[in-house]
Amino acid sequence: MDYNKEATFLKVLGHPIRLRIVELLLSSDICVKNIWSCLNLPQAKVSQHLGILKDRGVLNAHRKGSLVLYSVADKRVKGILKALKEEN
Repeated sequence: MDYNKEATFLKVLGHPIRLRIVELLLSSDICVKNIWSCLNLPQAKVSQHLGILKDRGVLNAHRKGSLVLYSVADKRVKGILKALKEEN
């Protein structure tokens, strides 16, 4: 295991907004407008966090007509969110 790589991955998820974004995207592919609308956050802030997640390989983005849809690319995200939700 590459501990540096894994620590970097966890740091990317280590922000409340990014955790909310990936949790939302686990259910379906969503465009940026729907993401910021669902999270009740400014578009610029959501776009900044989407860029970080995409650049680090956590998310995919693909075009559907004029929309850019985002989806979770890294399958480990689902397990991490599940572990965070479990009671101690």
